[in-house]
Amino acid sequence: MERAGRAIAERARAIAVDTGSPILVVAGPGNNGGDAWVAAARLRETFHRVVVLDVAGTEPKAAEARAAKAAYAARGGDVVREWPQGRHALVIDGLLGIGLARDVDPPYAALIGRINASGCPVLAIDLPSGLDSDTGRARGTAVRATHTLTFIALKPGLLTGEGPELCGRLDVDDLGTGEAARKAAPGADLTAADVRGWLTPRARDAHKGSFGTVAIVGGNRGMVGAALLAARAALHCGAGKVYVGLLAADAPTVDLVQPELMLRPVDDALSAHVLVVGPGAGASHSTTSASMFERIVLPAVMNSAKPIVIDADALNAVAVHESLRAALSTPRKAPTVLTPHPGEAARLLKSDTNAVQADRIGSALEIARRFNAEVVLKGAGSVCASPDGRWAINTSGNPGLASGGTGDVLAGIIGALLCQGLDGAQALRYGVCLHGAAADSLVARGIGPAGLTASEVIVEARALLNAWTLRSASSREERVGGSGGE
Repeated sequence: MERAGRAIAERARAIAVDTGSPILVVAGPGNNGGDAWVAAARLRETFHRVVVLDVAGTEPKAAEARAAKAAYAARGGDVVREWPQGRHALVIDGLLGIGLARDVDPPYAALIGRINASGCPVLAIDLPSGLDSDTGRARGTAVRATHTLTFIALKPGLLTGEGPELCGRLDVDDLGTGEAARKAAPGADLTAADVRGWLTPRARDAHKGSFGTVAIVGGNRGMVGAALLAARAALHCGAGKVYVGLLAADAPTVDLVQPELMLRPVDDALSAHVLVVGPGAGASHSTTSASMFERIVLPAVMNSAKPIVIDADALNAVAVHESLRAALSTPRKAPTVLTPHPGEAARLLKSDTNAVQADRIGSALEIARRFNAEVVLKGAGSVCASPDGRWAINTSGNPGLASGGTGDVLAGIIGALLCQGLDGAQALRYGVCLHGAAADSLVARGIGPAGLTASEVIVEARALLNAWTLRSASSREERVGGSGGE
């Protein structure tokens, strides 16, 4: 608690630039309140004006918290029981901690409302009060912090669901524990640093056959663009060749924007090494009038011995047809990757979107277990889940990805990474992280988030993928030699 309080005080000093106004410390009855009392005392030591709002007015339960409160009072620190008038340089949220198991009680909910309406910077201790630390769900209401300092290790709820919106700038202080806590956890955050090095630089004598062939199967009438976006993403992200099997009866035979793509009949496209099915495929959503895609193409894909990525309407078809669910649930030797958004996840689980969003990690893990697949539950803080119970929450990405076609692009990227030899878990995690990082890079240059397009993400993803796999200055890249051909 002493270490946590000192860390909060240090962070508060960096945020509270308005030295003429006091820092308001909201201290709850639990350990977060204890951290708040320590932080208040340390801030007074550096001559900051501090006022503590003692929410409960009783002695804290934990001995450390009682000692911290007593030490602050003994030094003549200001304590109030009601919200003080006037402007504050900073509000420190030490109201509720990680043990919240129900919706916020009305008196605390009202206080959270005061914090959110203060118009001041808000520093949350460990996590914003009212946020479920496991699911990222606000329990009735939650503090909307501008900064959050969390301790020991990242909590899942800070990274997914409503967490990223509520926690503001997120920092971690391990309180001296090192990497032990992070390594012991079943899940982790997913960053570019985690995936760099999974793809190795290309050999000088490489040829297109070195990087496999991916097929994109989808693109029914009116939705051909979805399949073409996935195919262009696969091409730009390193697949040696890309086949496109379009389902539309009047499908084009060439992509004039990307003539490198090979538009073929669906049967021919299924000869590729990796299969990505579903972008723009359309689905009957009926158990009695299955389409050719549902009756013939999907069973052939699921019964193949090839890595597969199942996206969009292919997921909806699996949700509707028990025969497809059974086929997909049968263990496969090759990687299986599923890429649902919350609505598709709800259909796969025979649930509803609210239930999925209320427990994003649990929902992703359940889909992974049921279908023995690597799964990404897309959304803010996309959750990557594996059948063995491992999970990771992606930290890249922004609202610019909330536009048509970006999910198709992700499916194509994952297919390309499978072609280049990554296993299912690696391809999924690398693809999700790269996809989000491409959007972040674009927004950093002033392209979006409003109006960001899937096509722009494709080109930026290519640039980042190559940057992440660059050789060092001492590598053989600098040596004189020939280049690979076809």
